[in-house]
Amino acid sequence: MTANGIDALALDNYQRAARVILSNHLVTRTYPDRIALPLVRRWATELRDDLAHLFGYRLEVTETTARLFPVIDRLDASQPARTATERVFDRRRYAYLALALAALGRSGDQITLSELADHVAADTLQIEGLDLATDRASDRDAFVDAVGWLATRGAITLADGDASGWASDPEAGEALYDIDRSVVHALFRPPRVLQHLHSVRGLLAGDALDDESPADPAEAARRVRRALVERPVVYTEDLAAEEVPLLSEVVSDVELFTGLRTERRAEGVALIDTSGRMSDVRFPSTGTVAQVALLLAGEIADRVLDVDLEDVRRFPMTDASVALAAQLDSAIPESTVFEPLADSPDERSLAGVAGVRHVFVEQSWLLETVTQLTHLYGKTFAAQWQADTRGLLAGAVALLDKLRLVHAVDGGLLALPALARYRGAVVTVRSRVSEPALFEENQ
Repeated sequence: MTANGIDALALDNYQRAARVILSNHLVTRTYPDRIALPLVRRWATELRDDLAHLFGYRLEVTETTARLFPVIDRLDASQPARTATERVFDRRRYAYLALALAALGRSGDQITLSELADHVAADTLQIEGLDLATDRASDRDAFVDAVGWLATRGAITLADGDASGWASDPEAGEALYDIDRSVVHALFRPPRVLQHLHSVRGLLAGDALDDESPADPAEAARRVRRALVERPVVYTEDLAAEEVPLLSEVVSDVELFTGLRTERRAEGVALIDTSGRMSDVRFPSTGTVAQVALLLAGEIADRVLDVDLEDVRRFPMTDASVALAAQLDSAIPESTVFEPLADSPDERSLAGVAGVRHVFVEQSWLLETVTQLTHLYGKTFAAQWQADTRGLLAGAVALLDKLRLVHAVDGGLLALPALARYRGAVVTVRSRVSEPALFEENQ
């Protein structure tokens, strides 16, 4: 491992570079910021060796980009593409993004927004159920969101005009973009030709790495390390039998490489990011949803640990990637699959180990609890949530589920072991101190 030979004074700088590339698989001159690319390029050789050895990842670094090609062991819906306003991409925006990227790959050094829209609109005619009509405001907004995603990552740079002006009125507004072909080329390079796949599961490690044996101890260790850096919490029930004893053995390697520290419990391990440079979600955090999620976590933990609780129901945690794979597979246009080179449809189950059973918490109790929290602290909530208890509950549960503190199921949720670390959360409501008046009223 290369990190073992790095001087102690430079190790912190190296670990920052490691965290940057692990949390941003694409680094450009402007994304995620202007200091990221020089930092990764400074340690390119060492990062390339350690990423390959520890995780089986491939790192490609050029003068203008750094691209990490990870090995995907399981499907994960926790990091969707988002708009500039943090709105999650829908299927139409993803489609426009893919088609815009393809059009940019065929274009020259510059392109106008209307030209790019024309290219995408023409391509949509070949896809059943998809179109881009520039006379519809909803289509223009979705298209501009996809273009904005590309601009944020440096694939295109605004040279003149304004995209929002075009979105408001395509006859009056226009925008001109410079195309960075190196970023366009680096953005989308799947491990397999998509037209050869009947299922999204063909992109997972078990299929993509045919030369690696699943029983290989070195590859098993890499799978465990990948889980540590890709998941908020790694529970032993997530791992295969041969991987469980490796969890405690590989932790020190990941700590040295990332500079993070681990929190170990009997049920699993979590990497704790106090730097704020690797986690995409900070928790606890500010904002009404995050604060209610913290309060709710404490209430759920107290309920689960209540010795007087009767009629406790426990269920195993199911693998959400099974349903996700089915959803994605249902959207694959079979007419585009090139059968002579296509793989056989993958019928393997993605379900994990189902031996551990977790306490089930009913939706009715959750709603009642959030209603009580709203009654107690509602005056400190953002206005949009003060009258939307159900929406607030949904947002809080979604956040806890993403952090793998709970597992959302029909009718409620399963309380996972890591939730206990937030038991006994204390809330302090600050009262605004009245300021003295500049001019006292005459008595």
